[in-house]
Amino acid sequence: MNKFVSRRELLSLIGKTGATAAVLKASTALGLVPETNVQFPDIPSVNPANRPAVVILGGGISGLTTAYELDKAGYDCVVLEAAPKAGGRCMTVRSGDLIDEVGNPQICEFDDEPHMYFNAGPARIPSTHRNLLRYCRELGVELEIFVNENKEAYVQDDAMFNGKPIKNAAVTTSARGFMAEIMAKNFTGHELDQPLNQYEAESLLSAIRSFGDLSEGDVFKGSTRSGYAHGGFIEHGVQKDVADFSELLKTDFMRMILGQNEGETGPVLFQPVGGMDKIVQGFTNKLEGKIYYDVMVASVNLNNGDGVEVTYEHKGMKYKIQADYCFNCIPSHLMTGIENNFDDNYIEAMRYVRRGEAYKSAFQAKTRFWEKDDIYGGISWTNQKIQQIWYPPHGVFKDKGVILGAYDYGGGMHFTKLSQEERLETAIRQGQKVHPEYRDQVEKGITIAWHRMNHMLGCAARWARNRDGMTADEERLYRTLQQPAGGRHYMIGDQISVHSAWQESAILSAHWAINDMVKRQSGISTMPGQKLS
Repeated sequence: MNKFVSRRELLSLIGKTGATAAVLKASTALGLVPETNVQFPDIPSVNPANRPAVVILGGGISGLTTAYELDKAGYDCVVLEAAPKAGGRCMTVRSGDLIDEVGNPQICEFDDEPHMYFNAGPARIPSTHRNLLRYCRELGVELEIFVNENKEAYVQDDAMFNGKPIKNAAVTTSARGFMAEIMAKNFTGHELDQPLNQYEAESLLSAIRSFGDLSEGDVFKGSTRSGYAHGGFIEHGVQKDVADFSELLKTDFMRMILGQNEGETGPVLFQPVGGMDKIVQGFTNKLEGKIYYDVMVASVNLNNGDGVEVTYEHKGMKYKIQADYCFNCIPSHLMTGIENNFDDNYIEAMRYVRRGEAYKSAFQAKTRFWEKDDIYGGISWTNQKIQQIWYPPHGVFKDKGVILGAYDYGGGMHFTKLSQEERLETAIRQGQKVHPEYRDQVEKGITIAWHRMNHMLGCAARWARNRDGMTADEERLYRTLQQPAGGRHYMIGDQISVHSAWQESAILSAHWAINDMVKRQSGISTMPGQKLS
């Protein structure tokens, strides 16, 4: 008797290969995952004779977005930024730049060349992040392709092949081949539940064979998809040896490698030409004279529903500003230490948000040594503390380049506990396992521990305490912080997002707050804003 695979089992089967994008697309088609809606702010122009005053605390991406949109609509906006320049975590490091890490300040010594830079915060823009891309277009920010996955990059794990690095293509092709062989041979062994018909089953089996490049008899004997050992152009290509599947099963990278370039890193990715902070410059060019730097906010107080009063210090002098509305992207865990008169529920929500501890390091490379291995952009993965090595997709064939030498997005505390010299030595020593010539090739290293960066002390906001998502209580706290305190004070930034760490999240938080303010304005009289003296 024939047996069939159910549609539910089919999604699970595909998911087990690491093809999460395929599952997401299939689930969306079945109506299980909502499509993303884009809602740019629609702000009515205000009366020039009675312009509402808005104070924006923090010049991160969400703060700049808010100022840009409200300024266009005629609002009287001012941005108060604690740092000497805007951008927040949207930070590009070049020659002479200060890395203002508490206890470990550094001055970047890269060569002063246009392509010699390092995006210390966000470094990629998915093509599905439509709001950010729209701003790039509006602000004249030129983009270029960012290479995320490169099959010519390496995977290194001490647990497999005696620690020898292996090309991503060899890992991916071999893993999929062996998995497809298992799937093909066991395809008819699943139980019925809304079964596929015979035609669908045959089509799927054909797809499995193609997916794994199986030979006759549904056996994986290797694939030229991972390249040729030699030949392939003038002479017939000789297939590379098949990676030992038992070795591949020793690493925890299997699912991660197979799932690369899926989810948000699945679409085409971009980066601004010349550095991610070109986006910040695009905003600040439009906000000339409206951003004040080196400003330390001392208090934020609601005026009985009639506005917000902010006091701050600048160059040893104290100032006060009255505004109709306040949009605040100061990290919530820092805002709790600033004097305010918010209610207890709002303060509880501010205190609940945790912050990530992302860590990065980068080196100037004396030569673009990775290009001799056919690597042009992309990421090599290792099970060591550095986790990743990124290769710049720009500056191809230049004499030098800047290479990301570590990216610990899950913690970062390991490196924070080390001295600067120990951090760099660790990155060099571990990088040698991927590239034996690493030590002789890299120089002028820098490190970024975001949980120790001045004015931020953390990176991506985190609401959920476990992987299952927000609890009902966490959802309550999140919605509490999203709503305006006293109808006048809005928290913005990726701390008002269920999908943090992306610039798109920060932008959408600003859009949500602006749209909510516009909805609430009907029937609300506004007082003239006090100018900043």
